[in-house]
Amino acid sequence: MFLADAPNPYLAAPPWLNAGDTAWQLTSATLVGLMSLPGLAILYGGLVKKKWALNSAVMCFYAFSIVLVVWMLWGYNMAFGQGVPGALTNYFAIPKPALDMASETGQASIPMAAAGMPPLHFAGATMIYFQFVFAAITPLLIAGSVLGRMNIKAWMIFVPVWSTIVYSIGAYWIWGGGWLSQLGAVDYSGGYVIHLAAGVSGFVAAAVIGPRLLEDRTDFEPNNLIMAFAGAGILWLGWNGFNGGDPFFANTDAAAAVLNTNIATVFALLVWMFADIFATKKVNAVSMINGMITGLVGITPGAGYVDGWGAIAIGIVCGGVSWMSLNWLGKAKFMQAVDDTFGVIHTHGVAGLAGGLMVGIVANPAMIEYLTSDPKGSPVSVGGLAYGQGFAQLSHQALAALVIIVFDAIMTFIVLKIIGFIVPLRSSDLEIEGGDLAIHGMDPMPIVFPTGKIPTAGGAPAS
Repeated sequence: MFLADAPNPYLAAPPWLNAGDTAWQLTSATLVGLMSLPGLAILYGGLVKKKWALNSAVMCFYAFSIVLVVWMLWGYNMAFGQGVPGALTNYFAIPKPALDMASETGQASIPMAAAGMPPLHFAGATMIYFQFVFAAITPLLIAGSVLGRMNIKAWMIFVPVWSTIVYSIGAYWIWGGGWLSQLGAVDYSGGYVIHLAAGVSGFVAAAVIGPRLLEDRTDFEPNNLIMAFAGAGILWLGWNGFNGGDPFFANTDAAAAVLNTNIATVFALLVWMFADIFATKKVNAVSMINGMITGLVGITPGAGYVDGWGAIAIGIVCGGVSWMSLNWLGKAKFMQAVDDTFGVIHTHGVAGLAGGLMVGIVANPAMIEYLTSDPKGSPVSVGGLAYGQGFAQLSHQALAALVIIVFDAIMTFIVLKIIGFIVPLRSSDLEIEGGDLAIHGMDPMPIVFPTGKIPTAGGAPAS
C-alpha cells in the first residue's frame, strides 16, 4: 500500500489551511530572504572598495542571523502580538517567544489588525517566517550607511537592540494594528516600516560614528561591478516576493503588486539613466542600480493600492526626486558633513517617503478593500487625491512618515550613544586602513602572481 493510500491524520491539513496561499507565502518569504543573502551581501561586496568586501558580507550574514534570534524570542510578538493591557495597548505589544507548537502550527492571525481583513489561510510558522525576512533586511540596509568604518563588535550589539526597540515597535504601530494604522495610515509592504526607517537610522548612525578615512571617501571605487549587478538583480526579482506576498493571499492583488513593482522599477531606472546622460553625457552603471532601488522602494508602500498608471507615476516621481536628492541636496554642506557610504538616506529614505506620500495621491480605491479601517472598525478602501478621495489619506501618510522619522532618529541616536559606552563605535584607524585583513585576518580576494604564490605583507610573492 502506498503511503498516500493509508489513512494518516498527520498528513491531513486543517480545514482553514489553503495550500495555494501557504505555498505563495513561503515562496515569497524565500524570495525576500534571498534579497538579503546573498543579494545585499553580493551587492555590497561588489560596490565597496576591495579591502571591505569581506567585512560587508560578514555584517550582512551576522545581522540576518541575530535578527532571527530576536524575532523568535520576543520581536515577532512585539510587532504582531497582543497589545499590553491598559492605556498603552495601541503603542506597545507584549514581548514573548513565538516558539511553541500553537504559534507555529495554529492558524496565523494578527490580533489587532483592521476589522476588514479576512482570516489568514496559513499556519503561524508561515506568517512568522514571512515577517522575519522583512525584519532581517532592514538592518542590512542600515549597514549600507556605515560600511568602511563601523566597529564589528558595535554592530553586533546594535543590530539586536535596534531591531527590538525601533523596528518591532514601528512595525506594530503601522502593521500590527497600532495607533498609526488606526488613524488610517497604510504601508503596503514596508516603505515606511523598512525603507524610511533604514534611511533615517542609517543617516543618524553615519553622523554619530563619523566619516570614513579621507583616503576612502575620495577613493572608494567599486571593486567588482559585475558582481554588484548580480546582487542588484537578485534584489530586483526578490522584490516580487517582497510586495507580492503582502496581500497574504495568492490572489489578484498579489499579481497586481508584482506587476506594479516591476513597472515602477523600470521607470525609475530609466529616469536615473537619462538624468545622468543629461547631466554627464554618460550612462553611469552604479547610478542605474540606484535608480532601480528607488523604484523598488518607492512602489513598496503602495504596490497593491495602485494600478499600473499609479505605478508609472510612482516610478517617475520617486526616481526623479531621489536623483535630485542625491545629486543636488547631497552636495549641500550639511549633507556632506555626514558620510552615508551608499547614500541610503536618498535611495531608501527619500524614495520610501515619496512613495508613501504618493499613496495618498494615486491609490485606486478599487484595487484592495481591506487592511485598514475607520475609527469605528469598519473596513474602508485606500483612495488617493487623484480619485476624488480628498486629502485624508495623504494627511495620514504624512503623519506616519513624520512619526517614523522622529522616533527612529531619536532612538537610533540613543542606542548608539549607549553602545559607545560599552565598545568603540568606530574601528581603529589601523583597522580601517587595513580593512578585511586587519579586522578578519584574511583577504577574500588576494592578488595571485603568475607563479601561483600569494604575496606576503612586503609585496613579494610568498615562497
